[in-house]
Amino acid sequence: MTDYDPYLFLVVLLALAVLFPLTPLVLAWLWAKKFSPPKPGADKNAIYECGLESKDDARIQFKSQYYLYGIIFLIFDVEVVFLLPFAVAFTGLPVGAFLAMLVFIFLLAEGLAWAWMKGVLTWK
Repeated sequence: MTDYDPYLFLVVLLALAVLFPLTPLVLAWLWAKKFSPPKPGADKNAIYECGLESKDDARIQFKSQYYLYGIIFLIFDVEVVFLLPFAVAFTGLPVGAFLAMLVFIFLLAEGLAWAWMKGVLTWK
């Protein structure tokens, strides 16, 4: 019976993890090189948006408040997901779990109070 190096398994898995996504990419690149002719030109390299020609810059400037409101909404939305299992199993939980959830809710309320006092929630 032969002894294998303990890291051999990890090296093989790492090699497979690298080769698995790269193999289709290399095959597609070789296929494109062999069977699709190059078609350079102004029409080929032009920006195409829904059949309309681009006229101006497509970027639109948004107020930063939109992003702040979005981030705050996501934070509190995810926190509700964390509170749901606690609410479902509330009667069967020990006192330590209840105290941990109180600390969690306190930190959440503290973050809301901080954002409110900093003026993040007021629209300018």
